[in-house]
Amino acid sequence: MDYKVTSEIYTEFDYTSSSKPKIDDKYVVSRFKFKCPPKTASADGDGDFIVSRKSDKQIFKTIEIEHSRSTALDLVGMQMWRGSLLLADWLISNAKYFPKECFILELAGGVGFDSIVASMFSPVIYTDVERGHVFKLMDNNKERNEKHINYPIKALELDFFTQIIPTYVVENIDKISVIIVAEVIYNDQLTDAFIQTVEHLLTAGSLEKTVYLAVEKRFVFTIADCESVAPCYEYFLKKLSTSLLIYEEVPIDFPQYFEYDRVKQLVLCKLKLKK
Repeated sequence: MDYKVTSEIYTEFDYTSSSKPKIDDKYVVSRFKFKCPPKTASADGDGDFIVSRKSDKQIFKTIEIEHSRSTALDLVGMQMWRGSLLLADWLISNAKYFPKECFILELAGGVGFDSIVASMFSPVIYTDVERGHVFKLMDNNKERNEKHINYPIKALELDFFTQIIPTYVVENIDKISVIIVAEVIYNDQLTDAFIQTVEHLLTAGSLEKTVYLAVEKRFVFTIADCESVAPCYEYFLKKLSTSLLIYEEVPIDFPQYFEYDRVKQLVLCKLKLKK
């Protein structure tokens, strides 16, 4: 029997939805409520800024996602994780900086949550490997959230282990400046393949690209070290030191729009090519 893992977020907040799963009866549907960011200041006919009043009500919206509650380790992309919610907060906080004529490329997109959030602001290319109904889930979740989607989402297969970049991505490589990915640092072989794939993507084309990676460091206590360590994340940093990539942590003090525990183990980093 395969060992199962379950995301912690389900014990922290009630994401229960009355909606029924469509892809698999064993899946669940969760509702992720988020605060809409305040409107930017506008000017009246005289050029004076119109000030938003404190009496304005906070507007909330909801993204509904069908997903698995528990999976084997190699199918954790079928669940929802804190890193995906952190990445979604960053996307909303930085929406004004995304060029509308460029794509946001998501790697290992899983159930499609972050691609749906990104599609509020830019065209999106969603990628993952075809396992466990992932593309059916993505299409279903896209349909569930059509009211939020302002730009198209194109779904393609991209496997870190083969590093065969989809033709559509190659053809549009100079329209991609932002690449997003969440929660892929949990297996050393996958980490190796992920870094190689990122190097491949960042060296292609002439437009400078940046990868934004959200991950939660998983700590374990080891007798050898007599302390808690995050072995998968430390392996990731070690491999980066000999790669073509520069690693930089991004402060996570931007606003929180979604409901989740923004624990200190959460990290958002950006990866770029070394000069």
